[in-house]
Amino acid sequence: MNFPSELKYTKDHEWVKVEGNEAYIGITDFAQRELGDIVYIDINTIGDEVGKDDVFGTVEAVKTVSDLFMPVTGTVLEVNSALNDNPELVNTDPYGDGWMVKVSVADASQVDGLLTADAYKALVGA
Repeated sequence: MNFPSELKYTKDHEWVKVEGNEAYIGITDFAQRELGDIVYIDINTIGDEVGKDDVFGTVEAVKTVSDLFMPVTGTVLEVNSALNDNPELVNTDPYGDGWMVKVSVADASQVDGLLTADAYKALVGA
Protein backbone atom coordinates (compact mmCIF):
# COMPACT_ATOMS: atom_id res chain seq x y z
CA MET A 1 0.00 0.00 0.00
CA ASN A 2 0.99 3.56 -0.69
CA PHE A 3 1.22 6.26 2.03
CA PRO A 4 2.63 9.48 0.48
CA SER A 5 4.53 11.33 3.21
CA GLU A 6 3.56 14.81 1.95
CA LEU A 7 -0.13 14.15 2.68
CA LYS A 8 -2.10 14.28 5.93
CA TYR A 9 -4.60 11.59 6.88
CA THR A 10 -7.71 11.03 9.01
CA LYS A 11 -8.80 8.07 11.11
CA ASP A 12 -11.75 7.83 8.68
CA HIS A 13 -9.32 7.11 5.78
CA GLU A 14 -9.38 10.41 3.94
CA TRP A 15 -6.20 12.15 2.78
CA VAL A 16 -5.52 15.89 2.48
CA LYS A 17 -3.04 17.66 0.22
CA VAL A 18 -2.71 21.32 1.23
CA GLU A 19 -1.71 23.93 -1.36
CA GLY A 20 -1.73 27.39 0.21
CA ASN A 21 -5.21 27.97 1.66
CA GLU A 22 -6.77 25.26 -0.50
CA ALA A 23 -6.73 21.50 -0.14
CA TYR A 24 -7.43 18.45 -2.26
CA ILE A 25 -9.20 15.59 -0.49
CA GLY A 26 -9.75 11.96 -1.38
CA ILE A 27 -9.79 8.52 0.17
CA THR A 28 -6.66 6.53 0.93
CA ASP A 29 -5.24 3.51 -0.85
CA PHE A 30 -6.22 1.47 2.22
CA ALA A 31 -9.84 2.69 2.01
CA GLN A 32 -10.24 1.96 -1.69
CA ARG A 33 -8.83 -1.55 -1.17
CA GLU A 34 -11.28 -2.17 1.67
CA LEU A 35 -14.22 -0.90 -0.40
CA GLY A 36 -13.37 -2.86 -3.54
CA ASP A 37 -14.52 -1.78 -6.98
CA ILE A 38 -15.89 1.76 -6.77
CA VAL A 39 -18.87 2.35 -9.07
CA TYR A 40 -20.20 5.79 -8.10
CA ILE A 41 -19.20 8.94 -6.23
CA ASP A 42 -22.00 11.20 -4.95
CA ILE A 43 -20.88 14.66 -3.85
CA ASN A 44 -23.42 17.48 -3.98
CA THR A 45 -21.84 19.92 -1.53
CA ILE A 46 -20.16 22.24 -4.08
CA GLY A 47 -20.29 25.82 -2.80
CA ASP A 48 -21.16 24.67 0.72
CA GLU A 49 -19.05 25.13 3.82
CA VAL A 50 -18.68 21.71 5.37
CA GLY A 51 -17.55 21.39 8.97
CA LYS A 52 -14.68 19.21 10.11
CA ASP A 53 -15.84 15.58 10.45
CA ASP A 54 -19.16 16.31 8.66
CA VAL A 55 -20.24 14.21 5.68
CA PHE A 56 -19.48 15.82 2.30
CA GLY A 57 -20.60 12.96 0.07
CA THR A 58 -20.66 9.20 -0.39
CA VAL A 59 -18.67 6.61 -2.26
CA GLU A 60 -20.48 3.57 -3.60
CA ALA A 61 -18.71 0.28 -4.19
CA VAL A 62 -20.16 -2.95 -5.53
CA LYS A 63 -21.03 -4.20 -2.04
CA THR A 64 -21.41 -1.08 0.12
CA VAL A 65 -21.92 2.68 0.38
CA SER A 66 -19.65 4.72 2.67
CA ASP A 67 -19.85 8.31 3.85
CA LEU A 68 -17.03 10.71 3.07
CA PHE A 69 -15.98 12.84 6.05
CA MET A 70 -14.46 16.32 5.71
CA PRO A 71 -11.01 16.36 7.36
CA VAL A 72 -10.97 20.15 7.88
CA THR A 73 -13.67 22.82 7.83
CA GLY A 74 -13.82 24.31 4.37
CA THR A 75 -15.91 25.42 1.42
CA VAL A 76 -16.15 22.91 -1.41
CA LEU A 77 -14.79 24.74 -4.47
CA GLU A 78 -14.68 21.91 -6.96
CA VAL A 79 -15.65 18.27 -7.37
CA ASN A 80 -13.48 16.06 -9.55
CA SER A 81 -15.70 15.81 -12.64
CA ALA A 82 -13.57 12.97 -14.06
CA LEU A 83 -15.12 10.70 -11.42
CA ASN A 84 -18.58 11.07 -13.02
CA ASP A 85 -17.59 8.83 -15.93
CA ASN A 86 -14.62 7.08 -14.31
CA PRO A 87 -15.24 6.42 -10.60
CA GLU A 88 -12.68 3.62 -10.81
CA LEU A 89 -9.96 6.32 -10.83
CA VAL A 90 -10.32 6.21 -7.04
CA ASN A 91 -9.22 2.56 -7.19
CA THR A 92 -6.41 3.00 -9.71
CA ASP A 93 -4.98 6.38 -8.59
CA PRO A 94 -6.42 7.37 -5.18
CA TYR A 95 -3.79 10.09 -4.53
CA GLY A 96 -3.71 11.51 -8.07
CA ASP A 97 -6.49 11.46 -10.65
CA GLY A 98 -8.84 9.92 -8.06
CA TRP A 99 -9.02 13.03 -5.84
CA MET A 100 -12.59 13.92 -4.86
CA VAL A 101 -12.95 17.56 -3.83
CA LYS A 102 -10.97 20.78 -3.69
CA VAL A 103 -11.82 23.02 -0.73
CA SER A 104 -10.80 26.38 0.67
CA VAL A 105 -9.54 25.71 4.18
CA ALA A 106 -11.29 27.82 6.83
CA ASP A 107 -8.87 27.09 9.68
CA ALA A 108 -5.35 26.02 8.70
CA SER A 109 -4.59 24.97 12.28
CA GLN A 110 -6.95 22.00 11.81
CA VAL A 111 -4.45 20.51 9.35
CA ASP A 112 -1.92 20.22 12.18
CA GLY A 113 -4.29 17.89 14.02
CA LEU A 114 -4.39 15.35 11.18
CA LEU A 115 -2.31 12.19 11.07
CA THR A 116 1.11 11.95 9.43
CA ALA A 117 1.78 9.14 6.98
CA ASP A 118 3.59 7.17 9.68
CA ALA A 119 0.76 7.63 12.19
CA TYR A 120 -1.81 6.56 9.58
CA LYS A 121 0.26 3.50 8.67
CA ALA A 122 0.29 2.53 12.35
CA LEU A 123 -3.49 3.06 12.55
CA VAL A 124 -4.20 0.65 9.70
CA GLY A 125 -1.52 -1.81 10.75
CA ALA A 126 0.62 -1.44 7.65
